[in-house]
Amino acid sequence: MAQQELKRDLANRHVQLIAIGGTIGTGLFLGSGKAIQLAGPSIVFAYLIVGIAVFFVMRALGELLLSKAGYQSFTDIAEDYLGPRIAFVTGWTYWFCWIMTAMADVIAVGVYVQYWFHIPQWIPAVICLIILLALNLLTVKNFGELEFWFALIKVVTILALIAIGIVLLVIGFKTESGMVTVKNMWEHGGIFPHGITGFLLSFQMVVFAFVGVELVGVSAAETANPEKNIPSAINKIPLRILFFYVGALIALLCINPWTGLSPSESPFVKTFSLVGIPVAAGIINFVVLTSAASACNSGMFSTSRILYNLGKKDQAPSQYAKLNKNHVPRNALFVSTLVISAGALLSKLVPEQAFGIVTTISAICFIWVWGVILICHLRYKRNHPQLHASSKFKAPFTPFVNYAVLTLFAVILLIMLVAKETRMALLLTPVWFVLLFALYAGRGKREGSHGAAVKNQQS
Repeated sequence: MAQQELKRDLANRHVQLIAIGGTIGTGLFLGSGKAIQLAGPSIVFAYLIVGIAVFFVMRALGELLLSKAGYQSFTDIAEDYLGPRIAFVTGWTYWFCWIMTAMADVIAVGVYVQYWFHIPQWIPAVICLIILLALNLLTVKNFGELEFWFALIKVVTILALIAIGIVLLVIGFKTESGMVTVKNMWEHGGIFPHGITGFLLSFQMVVFAFVGVELVGVSAAETANPEKNIPSAINKIPLRILFFYVGALIALLCINPWTGLSPSESPFVKTFSLVGIPVAAGIINFVVLTSAASACNSGMFSTSRILYNLGKKDQAPSQYAKLNKNHVPRNALFVSTLVISAGALLSKLVPEQAFGIVTTISAICFIWVWGVILICHLRYKRNHPQLHASSKFKAPFTPFVNYAVLTLFAVILLIMLVAKETRMALLLTPVWFVLLFALYAGRGKREGSHGAAVKNQQS
């Protein structure tokens, strides 16, 4: 039995960096360019609003995870508070979330390598998947080490950007785009250059920028000391949001007028190029490459663990619940990696729309997952007031903040419905949920028929 349990092999430094890696990714390094074009400098407020909402989701998840020793992920929580049907749908939806996100990232790896080597982009994408698969098959500690170093590269890059921004502001540096000054935040059309409409339209990409923050919850089953490490990682999320998102964006917008940034390229690459560092473009391209690899690595980890838990609960084939000698869900990892590799096909079929479709569907599905966490927390507080009262990691301002964040998520979905670029993806996504509910209903009928047949044989 011990062989079939996940190993608690993630140390505190792994959990802390997984938390950072989950909140810094492709959405910031690449997606922020598009978001800035939509919202202008007001993008800072959009990141701040969504960041605060995500923090309250994480506080609710943290309290729930620590309320019962047997919880290994939020699918376990969903089953307890919302029933096996919602747990089934949420588990598979979370798997789908990360599959879509990892698809986008593995495609991005192939694109970034084009900077140095003019080879078909599917080749580096496949090589990246093979390397990550091999490392993830060894031990969970390898995943932790990979994320530790990947996240460290991201952190150093953003620290360098903020430090350079401060120095340039102090000395009054002048780039080809003009003077580095805080006035760039409002001198080019104001804080809201496209009005409230542009501000609201940016929320889809902002939500995508935060996907993965709940990975701390997925890694709970493999954390050496969850009572200490999970609260520590979650409580540092607000500081990280203020520093790595808001701080980095303010630095970007002070160095560059927002009008000089392109939605099709990383604003980080543009900024470091303007500063005059000769090898800046190559360095930042490497950083963005590692960021994409990091997100893909997180996707492989989380999707395999979700499949493992679904297999254990008989909500997926039982083969997915089998572990190798290193306590890694090998079969689940293979299947997830195979599906992720199909992302290259999507980029070939609809190269211009692929990234937008994938990120929108991913954001919608993550909103479902985050919403389920908040609703479970409401049920937990209502059904087990004594547990909530005695909790050492009590989520603040409940239940009011739960309803406020759920309302925000509903508004964001409404915005996606109104926006032309995201409407099709929003209208297609319910097909996934209808399919899951239908599969669950069919599964229940098959189990009922099988049980009746066994009973008849016994009689």
